[in-house]
Amino acid sequence: MSGLPVELEYQHDPTAEVTAADRDNLSVRLNDAFAAGDIEMEDYQARLNALFQATQKGQLVPVVQGLPAVYRSREPVLGGDQAAKPGELAPIGPAPKGLVKVGVGAGVVLVALIVLLVLFI
Repeated sequence: MSGLPVELEYQHDPTAEVTAADRDNLSVRLNDAFAAGDIEMEDYQARLNALFQATQKGQLVPVVQGLPAVYRSREPVLGGDQAAKPGELAPIGPAPKGLVKVGVGAGVVLVALIVLLVLFI
């Protein structure tokens, strides 16, 4: 996991003040990583100490480096009026009328071209 990029939030403005929300979010991530076995006890304790001693976001880079990625959206964004739940396929609706007309027109043109080719070859 050490090859994962660090979130830009901590590198973009390294002198920005660490907020209580930053500490809360990172402590949850550290707890989750430790519970999942992604980091050892010594590393976990060292990162927690660094987290609560940090005053600027740039000081949090060693804390987040190598932690599992954070997904910003909890629910997938579905386009249009798709009603499927995550992991399910959306119901198939009727094809747009314009698309049906184009398909029929293309089929007619293709048949006409084949007939012309057969007659003149």
